[in-house]
Amino acid sequence: MTCSIFILLWVKHESSYDRFHEKAKNIYRLTAMVSNFDVAVSPAPVAPELHAKMPSIKRYVRVINTGPHIVEYGNNKFEEKHTLYADSTFLQVFSFPLLEGDAVTALARPDAVLITERAARKYFGNADAMGKVLRLNTKENLQVTGVLKNVPSNSSLEFDFVMPMSAIAEKNWDIKNSNWSNYNFYSYLEFDNGFSSKAAISEAEDRIEKIYIEHVDEKVLKVDFILQNLTDIHLHSGKLQADIVKHGNILYVNTFWIIAIFITAVACINFMNLATARSSRRAKEIGLRKVVGAARKQLIAQFIGESMLISFISLLLSVGLILLLFPSFRVLAGQEIPLDLADGTLWVGLIAIALLTGLISGSYPALFLSKFQPVKVLKGNLRSTGSNLALRNGLVVLQFVICIVLLVGTAVVYRQLNYIKEMNLGFDRANILYMPMTGEIWKKQDALKSMLTQNPLTGNFAISSDLPLELTSGTIDVKWEGKDPNEQVIFPNMSVNEDFQKVLGLEMAAGRFFSRDFKGDSGNYVINEKALAIMNIASPAEAIGKTFSLWDRSGSMGTIIGVVKDFNFKPVQHPIEPLVLYHNNWGGIIMVRTSPGTTEATIKALEDVSSQLNPAYPFSYGFLDQDLNNLYKGEQQMGNLFNVFAVLAIFISCLGLYGLSAFMAEQRTKEIGVRRVLGASVSNVVYLLSATFTRLVMVAIVIAVPLAWVVVHYWLTTFAYRTDISWSIFITAGLMALGIAWLTVSYESVKAALSNPVKSLRVE
Repeated sequence: MTCSIFILLWVKHESSYDRFHEKAKNIYRLTAMVSNFDVAVSPAPVAPELHAKMPSIKRYVRVINTGPHIVEYGNNKFEEKHTLYADSTFLQVFSFPLLEGDAVTALARPDAVLITERAARKYFGNADAMGKVLRLNTKENLQVTGVLKNVPSNSSLEFDFVMPMSAIAEKNWDIKNSNWSNYNFYSYLEFDNGFSSKAAISEAEDRIEKIYIEHVDEKVLKVDFILQNLTDIHLHSGKLQADIVKHGNILYVNTFWIIAIFITAVACINFMNLATARSSRRAKEIGLRKVVGAARKQLIAQFIGESMLISFISLLLSVGLILLLFPSFRVLAGQEIPLDLADGTLWVGLIAIALLTGLISGSYPALFLSKFQPVKVLKGNLRSTGSNLALRNGLVVLQFVICIVLLVGTAVVYRQLNYIKEMNLGFDRANILYMPMTGEIWKKQDALKSMLTQNPLTGNFAISSDLPLELTSGTIDVKWEGKDPNEQVIFPNMSVNEDFQKVLGLEMAAGRFFSRDFKGDSGNYVINEKALAIMNIASPAEAIGKTFSLWDRSGSMGTIIGVVKDFNFKPVQHPIEPLVLYHNNWGGIIMVRTSPGTTEATIKALEDVSSQLNPAYPFSYGFLDQDLNNLYKGEQQMGNLFNVFAVLAIFISCLGLYGLSAFMAEQRTKEIGVRRVLGASVSNVVYLLSATFTRLVMVAIVIAVPLAWVVVHYWLTTFAYRTDISWSIFITAGLMALGIAWLTVSYESVKAALSNPVKSLRVE
């Protein structure tokens, strides 16, 4: 019960995201399918235009994250990453609890800011935050117009600061020019009550696309807009790119739900097996009760009542264990999962689990024991029926099917997560330290490059617009020789300097990388191998010298000077896409390759550079390999959870098998004594007692192997790059299941075989 309840608490938390919003059922996020991209963003003017032309839309709110920002108050200065700009309707669409301020007017002023309790304590301590003035990026004043409760752990949006969209309306190019081609905003639409049917959603999506086509030539960009309900965002957004919300995975939720059922089922099977195996011990009791007038219904009620009593005692002990182990479980899950023992719905769920467990585990023993005939029982003629043995054996087989599937699953999960961790991404991720350009550094790039070059610790550096981690920018405004004018393929792109290839250790398939020796490289391009297939170019060498253009940025066609070998610039859940690299002359992120053993000294050197060139901003840095590992943190945590609960499920199965083998050995004590007197060896007796279980495990292996293959194959299809499913995994899992069964049974078997036959054959 403890294991199952832990899993169900996690499942409940994952399934509860954004359901605390009062209008959650009526709020939809606008996502888009653009060529080979599925994105969570939409153009800036789409939401206002839809609100104006579609009466079913009551309100809209757009959200954009432009952070990180430097926020200061007095001597408190911090770099804040959880910052949002939102329309003034933010608190009218969403139900984030407002402690102070007015939900309607809080974001009406361009210099307003909403902060959370956590941020208020961070900057103002216990003082009242309302009306206080914060400094943004050392140049703008923000007045606190509202204090929000801390964002719940089951919110897909995470933030500590919310500023009005009007504050950036005059500076943001997309808003200022009503640009329908750039996808940068997260648009949430609140529809009328009752807007939930598939027909209504489909009709609205068609209407949205028609309105979009009025502003954008479909020949230029074909887009399919999808309305995603707010409550679906957390678990059903795995394929969406350019997202700011933290994602879960409905596959993991379903998997752990099934594991919880497995664990409960295994425990119930243990109880049923032991109860029916021990039936002879209660036979005389049942016979006497029937003789003195007990009806079968009364006996059934008695046995189910006993099962219920055990179940509820288990529940109480389970709650104690949950309270004791809950902090460790939170660490294992990597989430702030709530546990409120005052929550009535929680207790309803726990009581329902106890009732269901008691009813299921007690039902068959109750039906089986209550049908004993008193005449046969009191004469001592009770024998196990074939149906009873068949059911018991069937339950043991089911247990081991579950065990083998979990063993295979554990092995495949470990191999896949290790494969992700160790796979060759096409570049050397180790010892890469990076520092984003912020504040005054943008204006002092010549001095920055000079200082980095002169220090041997930082001399091996490159500049790029993005890190090769989760590239979200892309465009269809790409031209090349022989391009089909109707072809719409999005090309992700990065702006990089001449040292990018050397610092990251990229390999060239043909041609060369950007070089300071060639002034014309400012208008030239490097593409990856994947782009060749899109452009119908047979080989890397054939691409060199072909004309190419990105956004017509140089006013004329440039030239492809090199083809870089494919490397992953997005999480491995996504396949490699066509990539365009163009020359960087404006800045972005500094990446430094450190020498072994000099990491701390290099960080100090970068900090000195930052403090000299950018004293108003706190020093910020990161490690490329750590960020890559963080991208798969969710998978690693789910793998850890799966392994722990799989081992526990197997252990629980072993407990039941041990109890069953001990009882069977006890039942056959006299038989074993006779066999020992007649000359049977210890190994003969052990074989006798373990042969039945061996046959059952073999049957389980035959059933479990194809089932396990289907399950793990389905899970692996969620990864673009995945490990192979080796048959050795299934063979090993089968042998382990046999080994587990033999180890479990062997102790009682050997104990019975070594017992003194004189004692076992002695007459009472």
